[in-house]
Amino acid sequence: MAAFGWLSRRRRATARSVAAGEAAAEAARKTSQELEHAEAARAGDVTADAGAKAAKEDEEPDFPVHGDVHAAAFFDLDNTIMQGAALYHFGRGLYKRKFFRTRDLARFAWQQAYFRLAGAEHSGHMEDAQSSALSIVQGHRVADLMEMGEEIYDEYMAERIWPGTRALAQAHLDAGQKVWLVTAAPVETATIIARRLGLTGALGTVAESVGGVYTGRLVGEVLHGPAKAEAVRALAAAETLELSRCAAYSDSANDIPMLSLVGHPYAINPDARLRRHAREHGWRLRDYRTGRKAAKVGIPAAAGVGAVAGGAAAAAALQRRRR
Repeated sequence: MAAFGWLSRRRRATARSVAAGEAAAEAARKTSQELEHAEAARAGDVTADAGAKAAKEDEEPDFPVHGDVHAAAFFDLDNTIMQGAALYHFGRGLYKRKFFRTRDLARFAWQQAYFRLAGAEHSGHMEDAQSSALSIVQGHRVADLMEMGEEIYDEYMAERIWPGTRALAQAHLDAGQKVWLVTAAPVETATIIARRLGLTGALGTVAESVGGVYTGRLVGEVLHGPAKAEAVRALAAAETLELSRCAAYSDSANDIPMLSLVGHPYAINPDARLRRHAREHGWRLRDYRTGRKAAKVGIPAAAGVGAVAGGAAAAAALQRRRR
């Protein structure tokens, strides 16, 4: 049973969690600013039709609050926005490009199989997966992995986005709020996904690089559990956000520290422990894994609309407004 020891590991915030969180926040702000400059250069001075905007504002739900610049939304990635684990899909793409051997893919496959069956993250499981990824990318150029990541997203990830959760993110964007992914996945992978979905940016695990080449080491630790909360706290301070006005979304009880930071926590496709915790604390619940309407508490109008409209509405809105 020793091989499964990681299933029962417990974690608390540590100095490494803080270091990982601060590194993720710094990387997220840098890439977000780069994206904003690029978007501004492409967009020019195109403006929305005033009549359509006024009509939209008339239909704006009470939450998210339109125009609240001190509010933002934080979304977990795996099993919240995307079905399965981003790291596994990225690994598949790298294997196709002959980055590693068949037995390495088998290890990724086992990790993904567990992830699907358990429906939840475990810190040891995430660390094992990240260790596998670090050993694979060591010595490779960051720019090369980013380029491949764009291709891999199209091949394996784009069709796995949950339309309902994507619509919730779009509701925040349409309200003029920033939306960030917060994930244990590598920050480069997370940034690609955030950009493709039209989100503001991403907080992810930061792998050390020197001269644009991966060293095979992490900055701090995997952005998981308490480290996610530290990343959100650091980013909120840098962006002058008021966490009591922010929202956070996750499927995993491991993200209770992050969810507990904000005034509007959501349990999306929740594991059993998070579902219980959410019900006990009156948090909003939503499950997009089946056609059955899941139990919910205080779901905003945007959520119901998003579940019906799905990805088509989100894609249309994305063309009108990219952040």
